[in-house]
Amino acid sequence: MGYPDGLLKNRSVIKHGVYAVVAPEGRVINSIPGFDGCALTIVASPKMGASFVQYVGTVQPDGGTTKPFASEEMIESFVYFMDGDGSLKVSVGDEEQTLTQGGYAFAPADKALSFQNIGDKPLRVLLYKQRYIPLEGQSARTVFGNANDIEEVFYDDMENVFIRDLLPIEMGFDMNMHILSFEPSGSHPFVETHVQEHGAYLLEGEGLYLLGEDWVQVQAEDFMWFGPFTQQAVYATGRGRLTYIYSKDCNRDVDI
Repeated sequence: MGYPDGLLKNRSVIKHGVYAVVAPEGRVINSIPGFDGCALTIVASPKMGASFVQYVGTVQPDGGTTKPFASEEMIESFVYFMDGDGSLKVSVGDEEQTLTQGGYAFAPADKALSFQNIGDKPLRVLLYKQRYIPLEGQSARTVFGNANDIEEVFYDDMENVFIRDLLPIEMGFDMNMHILSFEPSGSHPFVETHVQEHGAYLLEGEGLYLLGEDWVQVQAEDFMWFGPFTQQAVYATGRGRLTYIYSKDCNRDVDI
């Protein structure tokens, strides 16, 4: 990395238990067992208040998992082929598919996930895992797909905000992954304050995000975590779209 270019700086804002913006300039590569040829950074974990763990990183040719990911009991997982040329071979239990850019796979809690970069160029992935909350009479299942094949629909009846649901809207699933896009000057219809938490990775654009009581400037490659009941809303401020992929817990009551 070498000497710094000017004064040390970092746009990240971390408020434990409330929200976090993890900018790329402050991220470090974590040494994580079970991977080879992968440079991964943990961007969310229970150590900051999240109920899940999320990773972002680069997979070199022939790199991937050396043992099944999220193989612990009752842990579900998700992988998203974020960008890069080539192919990512993904196995969920006995099922195997080869993903291209925009591809993803969800592994339910009774199956682990493995992947390998079978191309000749590096590619980037998002990884996610959380503990599954069972629901009597319902269950999740393996899902493979590609975000590029999913038609956008208007978000909350607004014609300049669009959403894609990556996982089925079914009670057996206690989480989903969505891709939300705002045209320039687009925004949420109201300031949200809800029990769900989110992990969001900005794929393109920039915006001004309300997080708790703070307005924070965010841009492509930032990761954001929103804690439960944290006020949240965004204005897209750039010349192009603001787009991010985000997780959401859903379809479950709260234990007391």
